[in-house]
Parts: sequence; structure tokens; C-alpha cells
Amino acid sequence: MSRVQTRSVNLRIVGRVQGVFFRSSFKAFAEKRGLVGWVRNEEDGSVVAVVQGEPAMVEEAINWARRGPPGARVDSVTITDLATSQVYRHFAVLQ
Repeated sequence: MSRVQTRSVNLRIVGRVQGVFFRSSFKAFAEKRGLVGWVRNEEDGSVVAVVQGEPAMVEEAINWARRGPPGARVDSVTITDLATSQVYRHFAVLQ
């Protein structure tokens, strides 16, 4: 029996990413691909997310974050791979 490969990343998305349904759109995108984790707005106007799942699906989420939903303007995405034992069960929008 083979073990499923999982990748965990932290993303910081900067630009016009608040007030454009970024979090709810990101959650819908992630859930359709079987990803888990969370996304939240930061006080500095950025959005931060932790995404976990199959590496190819995590890469798709990173690529989506570089564009965002209609109405967003993404200036930069900082990606940090996480070595974590935390395992999420679903994808949440945090306040």
C-alpha cells in the first residue's frame, strides 16, 4: 500500500485582495481540489492561507492565488513550504 504524498504551504497574498471575495473564492477553489487548511484577512490588507494536500493540487492553488478572483489585483504571493505535523480536516475561512 502506497502512502499519499502531501504538501503544506503558507501563502501571503498582497495586492487588492480584501473586499473582492478572495477568501470565499479561494475556499471554493481549494475544496473542489480536495485541499484542506484555512484562509484569512490580515490587518495589513494582505490575505494569508495555509494549504495542504496533493502536491499537484497545492500547485494549482498557488497558481490561482497569483490571479485571484475577478476584481482582485494580486501584486505578490510569498510561498513558504511548511514541515508540520498539523493535519487539517477541511478548508476554513477564518475571521
